[in-house]
Amino acid sequence: MTQAKHWHRWVAASIVIIVTIFVASQPASAQLQLDYAEVGVPPEPGLELLQYEPHDIVYFTADSGGGWARVLLLDFPGRRPPSKPSGDLRFTVLGIEGKPMTAKWSTIEKIDLWEVKLEREARERIAAGDFVGAYPFLSILIRDFPNQKGLRELRSNFLWQDAISRAKRGEIAPTLAMLEELRRYAPEFQRSGVVRALSGTADRLMQALVDAGQLDLAQQMLARLEVDYQNERLEAVAKWKKSFWDMASGKRDEAIKAMEAKDFREARRIAREALYLEPELPGAAALVRKIHELYPMVNVGVLQSATVLEPTRIDNWAARRAGRLMYRTLFEIQGAGPEGGEYEFIFGDTEMSPDRMHFDLLIEPEKIKPPLDGIRGHYLADVMANRAIPTSPEYFAPWAAAVNSIELVGPQQVGFNLRRPHVLPISLLQIPVDGSWFGGQPGSPTGDYQPEAMKDQAEVVRYVLRGAPKTPTQPREIVESRLLSGSDGVAKLLQGEVDVLDQLFPADAIRLSKSKKVKVVKYPLPTVHMLVPCSGHPYLAERTFRRALLYGINREDILNGELLESLQSEGCRVLSGPFPAGIEINDPLGYAYDQNITPRPYEPPLAKLLLAMNFNQMEAFASRKKEKPPEMTPIRLAFPADNLSRVACEAIRSQWELLDLKIELVELPIGHTFPGPDEDIADIVYVSAAVWEPVIDARRVLGPEGLAKSSDQLVGLGLRRLEEAKNWREVRDRLLDLHAIAHHELPVLPLWQMVDSYAYRRELVGVGSDIVSLYQNASNWRLGQ
Repeated sequence: MTQAKHWHRWVAASIVIIVTIFVASQPASAQLQLDYAEVGVPPEPGLELLQYEPHDIVYFTADSGGGWARVLLLDFPGRRPPSKPSGDLRFTVLGIEGKPMTAKWSTIEKIDLWEVKLEREARERIAAGDFVGAYPFLSILIRDFPNQKGLRELRSNFLWQDAISRAKRGEIAPTLAMLEELRRYAPEFQRSGVVRALSGTADRLMQALVDAGQLDLAQQMLARLEVDYQNERLEAVAKWKKSFWDMASGKRDEAIKAMEAKDFREARRIAREALYLEPELPGAAALVRKIHELYPMVNVGVLQSATVLEPTRIDNWAARRAGRLMYRTLFEIQGAGPEGGEYEFIFGDTEMSPDRMHFDLLIEPEKIKPPLDGIRGHYLADVMANRAIPTSPEYFAPWAAAVNSIELVGPQQVGFNLRRPHVLPISLLQIPVDGSWFGGQPGSPTGDYQPEAMKDQAEVVRYVLRGAPKTPTQPREIVESRLLSGSDGVAKLLQGEVDVLDQLFPADAIRLSKSKKVKVVKYPLPTVHMLVPCSGHPYLAERTFRRALLYGINREDILNGELLESLQSEGCRVLSGPFPAGIEINDPLGYAYDQNITPRPYEPPLAKLLLAMNFNQMEAFASRKKEKPPEMTPIRLAFPADNLSRVACEAIRSQWELLDLKIELVELPIGHTFPGPDEDIADIVYVSAAVWEPVIDARRVLGPEGLAKSSDQLVGLGLRRLEEAKNWREVRDRLLDLHAIAHHELPVLPLWQMVDSYAYRRELVGVGSDIVSLYQNASNWRLGQ
């Protein structure tokens, strides 16, 4: 027997013994993988090859005994075996790493390199049209063996064949992506064929986008193709540039006809489409300007359409926004000052005595525009008196508790004597003013605009100017279009379909602020988001149960992850109470918020423990009364029909379900933010509230007639003590006490504070940068071009 055969048998015996022991110790699924055999060739593993550690396969000659072994990657210079090998080859068999071995080169028939196996598998799959199967082999080659001979050709062929396959299946966009990647990677590969395929595929995709009405995407793609392939001069680019020019020219002519027919709405829409399709189209910009001059109109994108118009509604963003167009308010909040809100008396001026026990309302009709100039002092005094009479429909308890007497000092002056010093009595007089104040019909408008039609499910609501415009540029119409989502609004704003977005997702606001076409501005006053119980659900009536619900919500995660999308937005934070915390450190807006009370953390185990305690308490109480404990029915969580509320409530539901609670989501009708008094459709509702003046809004949120409808004695005592405060120090101290009470009793479940933003195209001027309501300066808006 030759020396080579002796060596081979010794190695074989060693390997067989070790491999036998190793295989016997493996589970059945692993025993199929053999790393050595005395005869034959290894089976083709297919995709299972990727489960192996990288290795080469050494095949031995028949004269030396035959067989093969998988070995750790051999250390060849450049991974190329020597052309004329001599001497010994050192290697390590997979699974026997502790026993390096040596074989004479004369006993080795061939070596199958790892990268060659990968390339072979990739080529076979590409030839068979299995591009999904080929990709992992190709990606490993690109990652680990970028200098492999033939890799560039292999990768190029993969992209080309995959593009052809996708094109046959009608996958136009993926086909274009493959062709563009091929063109970037290997511009020399079948140059003319790839360019023709690129142009044809781009043509088909452009046609599909135009047919689907996605002109903005089509234009973006066309502009990119023109830049990226300027040297190739794709036929599709030239074709579609002419098509867009022709479309824009046609729309320009249509807009001129509509303008001449005095259909300014249609003329404006078509003219802006023409300008968007082809910004350089002759006469298009001038046409848009002319239409604006003849009939100024502003399009506003909204997440919620208003179905009720109430400018003082704290829980309904849309009602508050649109209500400002139709109604004026006796005192309108303009912003936040160092001592509470800053208010404007719409009929004139106010005077407060130094001891804050008396104030006067001074009517100045010469400074007021119709119809507001028709107000008379005696009528204003009667309105104020009715708010203090318990039997009156207009009765307002905080006002009745504050005012002692009302006097008509003169025809244009009304005086008020207070029971005790009040820090901000005018905050009690945020009363909507309708036409009945001037001899008109109750509910008739006093603002500059009125809706053309009001429907619960309206996609578009037009607010038309009442009477003559105050300025030539005042919008004749403000058109609110309901958006599908925040991202839909961003797209429409950027392409010019809307001029203003009234409310942005914080993440969208951050991204939009980088656009040169758009100005993004934060509202100065944040909104407070909370969950408000709204039914007689027996378990929600229990404080322990409500506390469990709050511990079961990962508020930080929902706010920062779901709503802010991991972006930083100043002022957005989790709250421990129902009042705003302010936007900056020592912000006077946060005068009602106790920074020392930290929000309850997310603790599911504690939440489950509290739920169990509550169930035991309910059972014990029912047992003492010899009754059955109340049934734990599913909790109906309601939310307004807008994207932000929906996202938040879906996250809350998933977290509450981890506590083994059954949760049903209820989407409220469009324009509604709270179930009606006679509607049994929800147990708890997601509310975004404008708690801008806690000294008065505390009762509107927590009081028996407020959102929470709380009858809790501690809450009631806290509200009464607040309303008896004589100076700002007492106000702050008692609001902090009320914060602590609300934190303990949980009449509402505080979630987080959001700093909302609005955005508008820079052609729109006169909007303002420190407004609390979008339409605060609507009469001054001017849309240029």
